[in-house]
Amino acid sequence: MLRLGEKIVIVADAFEQNLPVGGYGYIIAYDRNPDNAFDYVVRSPKTNRNYFVPSSDIESEQYLIQLEVDRVEREALIDFALSTHNEKLFFQVMNGEVERSEEEEEAVQEAMSQAEFIKQVNLRAWI
Repeated sequence: MLRLGEKIVIVADAFEQNLPVGGYGYIIAYDRNPDNAFDYVVRSPKTNRNYFVPSSDIESEQYLIQLEVDRVEREALIDFALSTHNEKLFFQVMNGEVERSEEEEEAVQEAMSQAEFIKQVNLRAWI
């Protein structure tokens, strides 16, 4: 739930009420009426109006900025990997793979097979 006074960006207009999509605004109230589809009252300084909006029509400015930073960082890593011919970094960025440490690989190798597991369970069941 967004806080009162938080700066938001209008990202959609689900109820077609001529919201300034792409514009910013501030949350000035919560709409607590259970019979209403709207969640917030937003003040838009650009249009000098208040709007009743559902939570799906707005997004926090900080969240959108973080998404853009992540996108730019990913693009920069791809450009760097391509310019340095670093195939490992390129596939890691493109596939989203995280390098597994040696400890995790050892833990996987030490895992019991299905037959050994069933044998252990049966032994404990008799005790």
